Amino acid sequence: MAKAKPYHHENLRQTLIEAAVALVGEVGPRAFTLREVARRAGVSHNAPYRHFASKDELLLAVASEGFERLTATMQRSVAKGATALERLELCGCGYVEFALRWPHHFLVMFDLPKGLAKDCAGEPVGMNAFGVLLSSIEAAQLAGELPAVDPMPQALTAWSLVHGIAKLGVSGNLPMGRAATLEFTRRATEVLGRGLQRSE
Repeated sequence: MAKAKPYHHENLRQTLIEAAVALVGEVGPRAFTLREVARRAGVSHNAPYRHFASKDELLLAVASEGFERLTATMQRSVAKGATALERLELCGCGYVEFALRWPHHFLVMFDLPKGLAKDCAGEPVGMNAFGVLLSSIEAAQLAGELPAVDPMPQALTAWSLVHGIAKLGVSGNLPMGRAATLEFTRRATEVLGRGLQRSE
C-alpha cells in the first residue's frame, strides 16, 4: 500500500477540492466522505481537517469555486453583445456554457442540503452571478430596450429558463450535444427577450 503524503502537500486545499469534485461526479454531493477525498488526493485521512472542519465546509468550497467560475463565464459572454438586450441574452448562454463545462460544480452548487445552500447563497460569491443577470436587465431597461418595470421578476424568469436548460443538459435529458445545446439556449433567450419587451 502506498504511503499517504504528508498534510503539507503543496496546494493541498485545491487538491482536495479537485478530488471532491471528481468524487461528486461519481457518487453525488451527499454520499462522499472526507476520508475518501483524502485517499483520492493521496494524503492522510486527517490532512483535510487542516483546511476543512467538515465535509460540509468542503462542499461549500466547491460551490464557491463554482459560483466564481459561473460569474466569470457569464461576464465573458455578456461582453460579446453589441446591444444591451443582446448582452442579456448572452448572459443566459454563459450560464448554460458554465454548466456544461463544469457539471459537477453545477451539481454541488444547486444540490446542497437546505441549510448549506442558504449559507452559500448568503455569501457575496453566491450572489455575484445573479448580480450579472440583474445588472444586464437593468442596463437593457436604461437603454430603452426593455420596459422600466420591477427587474426582479424578469431576472427570476430569465434564470428559471436557463437553469432548466442547464439542468436538462447536464443530466443528459436534452437530445442534443454541447454545441446544439448552446445554440438552443441562444434561440430560447432571444424568444425570452422578445417576451420581456412586452412585459408590463
